[in-house]
Amino acid sequence: MSAHADTHAHEDDHGHHHKETFVTKYIFSQDHKMIAKQYLVTGTIMGVIGVLMSIMFRMQIAWPEEPNVLFEALLGKWAPDGVMDADIYLALVTIHGTIMVFFVLTAGLSGTFSNLLIPLQIGARDMASGFLNMVSYWLFFLSSIIMVISLFVEAGPAAAGWTIYPPLSALPMAQGGSGMGMTLWLVSMAIFIASSLLGSLNYVVTVINLRTKGMSMTRLPLTIWAFFVTAIIGIISFPVLLSAALLLIMDRSFGTSFFLSDIFIQGEVLHYQGGSPVLFEHLFWFLGHPEVYIVILPAMGLVSEIMASNSRKPIFGYRAMIASILAIAFLSTIVWGHHMFISGMNPFLGSVFTFTTLLIAIPSAVKAFNWITTLWKGNLQMNPAMLFSIGFVSTFITGGLTGIILGDSALDINVHDTYFVVAHFHLVMGISALYGMFAGIYHWFPKMFGRMLNKNLGYIHFWLTAICAYGVFFPMHFIGMAGLPRRYYTNSNFPLFDDLANVNVIITIFAIIGGIVQILYLYNFFSSIFFGNKATQNPWKSTTLEWTTPVEHIHGNWPGEIPHVHRWAYDYSKPGHDVDFVPQNIPLKDGEEELQH
Repeated sequence: MSAHADTHAHEDDHGHHHKETFVTKYIFSQDHKMIAKQYLVTGTIMGVIGVLMSIMFRMQIAWPEEPNVLFEALLGKWAPDGVMDADIYLALVTIHGTIMVFFVLTAGLSGTFSNLLIPLQIGARDMASGFLNMVSYWLFFLSSIIMVISLFVEAGPAAAGWTIYPPLSALPMAQGGSGMGMTLWLVSMAIFIASSLLGSLNYVVTVINLRTKGMSMTRLPLTIWAFFVTAIIGIISFPVLLSAALLLIMDRSFGTSFFLSDIFIQGEVLHYQGGSPVLFEHLFWFLGHPEVYIVILPAMGLVSEIMASNSRKPIFGYRAMIASILAIAFLSTIVWGHHMFISGMNPFLGSVFTFTTLLIAIPSAVKAFNWITTLWKGNLQMNPAMLFSIGFVSTFITGGLTGIILGDSALDINVHDTYFVVAHFHLVMGISALYGMFAGIYHWFPKMFGRMLNKNLGYIHFWLTAICAYGVFFPMHFIGMAGLPRRYYTNSNFPLFDDLANVNVIITIFAIIGGIVQILYLYNFFSSIFFGNKATQNPWKSTTLEWTTPVEHIHGNWPGEIPHVHRWAYDYSKPGHDVDFVPQNIPLKDGEEELQH
C-alpha cells in the first residue's frame, strides 16, 4: 500500500512542524483537521445569514404591508418606513436558498466531515494533497465573501430564485437584481464549483490510495463510503452547472442567445433568437438533483456511524447500506427531469423520469429500514448526537413520502411551485441534512476541539429545534395543497387565500422560535471550544480509528506508526469480549471470526 511507504517519510517530518507560526497553523493550514474546522466555522457564519433571511421573509408573508423595525434596520432603502419592497423579498429568497444549499449544507457536511474523518478513519497521515485541500478551502471562503458582497450592490442582489432561471437571470435589464447582483452570484458560484471539484478529487484519491494496512474497502466505516461516493457525484455533476453558469455569463455580457429567444420588453423586441430557457433548466437540474444527494449522503454516513456507536450493536446490513449508497448515486443522475414536469416536456419522457424517480425510493427505504433495525433492541445511549440521528430518520421518512407524490408527473402538476414542494424538500434535504450535521458536530466535537459540548444544552437544542422544524414545515403541506404558490411576497390580493393567512402566521412564529433556539447552540459551540469539559481519548467508546489518535492534535495524526486494521468498523457487543466494543486495530483472537453483515 502506498500509505505504508509514506509512513516513515512523514514521521521524519514531525520535528519540523513544531515551529508553525499563527498564519501557517490557523490561516493557511494544510492540516486536514484545521481545514475541517475552518469549513465548519465559515459554514456556521453563512448559516446565521441564511437563517436570518428566512426569518425576515417569513415575517413578510405572515404580516404583509405592516411596518417592521427589523426590516428598517437590516434592509434600509429596501424597506421604506419598515415595509419590505417586493424586489428585495425575491432577493432574500434567492440568496437564502443559495447560501443554505451550497454554503451551509454542502460545505458544512462534505467540507467539514470529509476533511476531518477521511484521513483519521482510513488511517492516513493527511489528505493526498494538503496544498490542494488548503486551496479548496480558500476558494470556498472567497466565493462566500463574494456572495455576501453581492447583498450590498446598489441595484440589489440576485433575485431570480436560487435556481436562477432565464430570462430573469439572463437579461441584465429584467429587474434590479438581474444586474451586478446576478453577475456576482455567477462569479461566486463558479469559484465555489472550482473549490468543490478540488476537494472532491482530493477525497477520492485519498480513499483509494492512502488506506492503512488491512483497511479493505469492506472494512471502511459507512461515513467514508458516503464521503467517497458523494465526491464522485460532485465530480460528475458540478462541471455541468459550471457550463450552465458560463453560458449564462455569455448571454448576459457577450450577446449570445443560448437561453433567450423572442423576448419583448415594454413592447420592444430584443435581438435574441433561437435559444431556450428549458435548456438551462436541463443543465441546472442535472447538477441540481445530484446536489441534493451530495447534501444528504454525508449526513446518512454520519448517522449510520453515530447510530451503531450509540446503539452498542453493529450497523444492520452493512453491505446493503453500501449497495444503497451506490444505487442512490447512480439513480441521482437520471432523475433530474422530475423538476420540469410542467416545462412542456413530452409526457412519455415525463413517465420515464417518474419511473426513475420512484425507483430511487427503494435504496432510500433500504437505508431507513436498516437504521430502524439497528436501533431495534439496542442498548441506546440517548445523547444529543443520537437524538439528532433519530430525528434525521424521522424527517427523512416524512419528507421522502411527499417525494413520491411530487415524483409522479400526474400528481405533481397539481402542487408544482406551491408550498407543498417547499415543505417536501426542506424536510427531506434541508432539515434532514441539518440534523445530520448537528449529530456529527455533537459526536465529533471532542475529536475536533478536545472538549465536550454541554449535554443539557444539547437536549434543549434538539427538542426545541425538532418541534419548531415540524411546526414550520408540516402545515406548509396543507397550504400547498390548497394551492398557495411559493415565492409570492404577499397573498393579500387573492381573496381565495385569505383563510390561509392564520396558518402562515403560525408557521412564522415557529420559524422565529426555531431561529432563536440556534443562538443557544451557537453559545454552546463557541463557549465549549474554550471552556468545555476536557474530552477523553474515546468518549463514546467507538471502534473506528479516529478514536485511537491522541486528544491533542499533532501533525500526522498518530505519534509513531499508523495502526493496522484487523476487523470491520462495527464490532459492538461482540460475544467473547469483555467490553462492548472492539476497536478496528485490535487483532482477532484465536478462533474469532470476523463479522461481515
